[in-house]
Amino acid sequence: MLNRTFFLFCGLASFAQIATGLPKGGPLELLSSRQTDPNIPTQCQSICDPIVSLIDTGCTPQECCTNAFVGNLTSCFECVGNITQTTNYSLPQSDIDGLVEECTSEGLNITDTTLPGQNPNRTLTTLAPSSTHTLTFEEVKKHNKDGDLWIVIDSKVFDLSKFADLHPGGPNVLYAEGVAGKDATEAFFGLHRHEVLLRPQYARLQIGVIEGEVENVKVPTPGSLSKVPYAEPSWLSEGFFSPYYSNNHRTFQKAIRKFFEEVVRPEAVKCEENGKRISQEVVDKMSDLEIIAMRLGPGKHLRGRTLMEGTVKPEEFDYFHELILNTELARFGTRGFVDGMLNGAVIGLPPIWNYGSKELQAKVVPEVLSGKKYLALAISEAFAGSDVSGLQTTAVRDGDHWIVTGTKKWITNGTFADYFTTGCKTEVSTNMVKILELTLQQKGLTVLLIERGEGVSTKPIKTAYSSTAGTAYVTFDKVRVPVGNTLGEIGNGLSVILSNFNHERWMVTGCSVGAQRVIVEECLKWANQRIVFGKPLTSQAVIRNKLGKMITRIEACQNWLEIVTHQMNNMTYNEMSSKMAGQIGLLKQFVSRCGRETAEDATQIFGGRALTVTGMGKLVENYHRTSGFDAILAGAEDVLGDLGVRQAMKRMPKDALL
Repeated sequence: MLNRTFFLFCGLASFAQIATGLPKGGPLELLSSRQTDPNIPTQCQSICDPIVSLIDTGCTPQECCTNAFVGNLTSCFECVGNITQTTNYSLPQSDIDGLVEECTSEGLNITDTTLPGQNPNRTLTTLAPSSTHTLTFEEVKKHNKDGDLWIVIDSKVFDLSKFADLHPGGPNVLYAEGVAGKDATEAFFGLHRHEVLLRPQYARLQIGVIEGEVENVKVPTPGSLSKVPYAEPSWLSEGFFSPYYSNNHRTFQKAIRKFFEEVVRPEAVKCEENGKRISQEVVDKMSDLEIIAMRLGPGKHLRGRTLMEGTVKPEEFDYFHELILNTELARFGTRGFVDGMLNGAVIGLPPIWNYGSKELQAKVVPEVLSGKKYLALAISEAFAGSDVSGLQTTAVRDGDHWIVTGTKKWITNGTFADYFTTGCKTEVSTNMVKILELTLQQKGLTVLLIERGEGVSTKPIKTAYSSTAGTAYVTFDKVRVPVGNTLGEIGNGLSVILSNFNHERWMVTGCSVGAQRVIVEECLKWANQRIVFGKPLTSQAVIRNKLGKMITRIEACQNWLEIVTHQMNNMTYNEMSSKMAGQIGLLKQFVSRCGRETAEDATQIFGGRALTVTGMGKLVENYHRTSGFDAILAGAEDVLGDLGVRQAMKRMPKDALL
C-alpha cells in the first residue's frame, strides 16, 4: 500500500478543508460516505467518487501513481471550488509534489511531463493539456453545442464542454450566439476580471491558441509599473521628473512592490475575506526585511538594521521611503488588512521609545519590531474620541503599581495585541500627592504600557471593514500595572498622546492617496473596456467629466502630500510639531474628502458592480465601503480642519489688516 501518511496529509487534510466550507460532516465521514454525503455537491459526486474510493481502499501505487489519478484528484477539487464559488479548494502544488515524491520512493514514476511536479516550469496554474496547440477559428466554430463547446478568449482556446453545467451564471450564457464557438473576448471581459483566467480550475481548460493571433492582455510581472495614465504618481511615470525622489527611492519602490505583490497581497486578500489576523509567517517575512521597523519612519530605531536586504541604508532612509511603503501597501484594495498589518505598532510604539524607561524600551521595542509581540494604541473610548482630555479610564496609584479600570473602544489590532499603550485619567490619593510632590496638573492624564494579562480582556467590534484589522473593545478590570510602565511624566499624558499625531495623520493620508490612485486606474480601465450602446463608456461626456474630476483630485492630493513630506524631511521634530500640525491636519481633511468624492464617482461609473463584493467592481466596492475610515481615524475631518485654522490664527501678524 502507498504510504498512508501522505494521504492523511493530501487526502484527509485537503478534504477536511472542503468539508469546513460545506454544510456539515468531517473528513472521515466525507471519505466514507462518498456519493451519499451532502458535503460533496451533487454535481461533483461523480467526479470525486472514483478517487475517494481509491483512497478509502488504501490506494496502491499501481492505482494512484498514474497521470489519471492526479488529473481526477485535481478535477475533484476544482469542481468543488467552482460550485462553492471560492478559491480555497484548489489542490496545492505541494500536495502534487508530495505525491510524485511518494510514488518515486515506491519505485514508480509519474512520467507525464505536462503534470506539475515533473517540470520545474510547470505548476498547477499553468496545467493545461496541449495549451500551445495551434488551432484556427474555423476549427473552433465546429464546437458550439451542448457537450461540445469551445470558445476563444484573447487568442486562447478553451474547452468548456464539461465546465458549462458548472458555470456560476448557468450554461445558457455560454451557449449564447456570440459566445459558443466564437471569439468571446469582449463578452468575457465585460463580465470578468483577467485574474479569473489565471485560476488553476480555469487555466486547465485551455486547449490551445489561435494561429496567428497574439495575446493582448499580459499578466503584469511582480513589481512592474502600470502603463495606464495616472495609475502611477508622476515620479514613476515615463518622461516625468521630480525634485523629491532619487534613484534609490525608485529601487526601493520596485523592491517593495515586488515583495508586497508576491508575499503580502495573497495574504491580504485572504484575510480581508475571512477576517483573520495576518499570519505569523508573513509577519516574519516582513520582519526579516525590517518592514515593520521602516513603517515607523526614519530614526535611531533603524540603526544597525539591514533594510530590504540592503536596498537602502538606515541613515539614508527618509520620509519619502516611508511614503512609498504606505502608498504601496494600500494598493491591494483591502482596507481592513492595511490597518491589520500591524498599524497598532506604528502608532503605539513611538511613545514607548520616546518616553519609556530604558529597561522598558530594551524589553518591548525588539519584541514588537521583530513581529514576535503585537502592540495597540488604546486611547479612544465611547466617552472620548477627538476630545482626548475627556478620557474616563482611570489609573489609581497603589504603591509600586497603578490600578487601571475602564474601557477602550475601536482599538485597532486590539483583538490580538500583547501590549496596549493606554491613555488614563490619573487618580492619586492626597497622601500620595504629598509623598510624590505632585502638582494639580500632574493629576490629569497619564500614559501607561499595559501588558495583556489578568484583568485585560478584548472582544471584536464589527465595523464596515474586515475584522482582520483586529478592531476591539478593550476592558481593564482593576489591572495592576508597574509604575515602571509609565510613559513620560505623571499627568503629562496629553503631550505624550499628541506627540505622534502628526506622523499618524500623515501615514493615513499616504495610504489614502495610494488607495485612491488604484480606484482611478480601475475606473479608467473599466470605462475604456465597458461597451454601452455599442460604444465604450468613455464615449459618454458625463463619464469623462467624472474621470476628469477623479484625476484632478488624486494629482492634487499627491502633490500636496509630497510637499508636506519634503518639509518633514528637512525639519527637526520640534519644528514639525510647531509648524506642521495645522498643515498636516488640513492635508488629511482634504485627502479624505477627495477620497469619498472619488468613491462616489467610481460607484456611479461601475454601477451595480460597485455594490458587489466580488467580481469586476470588488475594489470599488471595498473602497466605497471603507473610505470613511480615513475621514475618522487619527482625527475627524471637522476637528482637523478647525485645528488647521486655529494654528494659522496663532501666526497671524498683528499688522495684517485690510
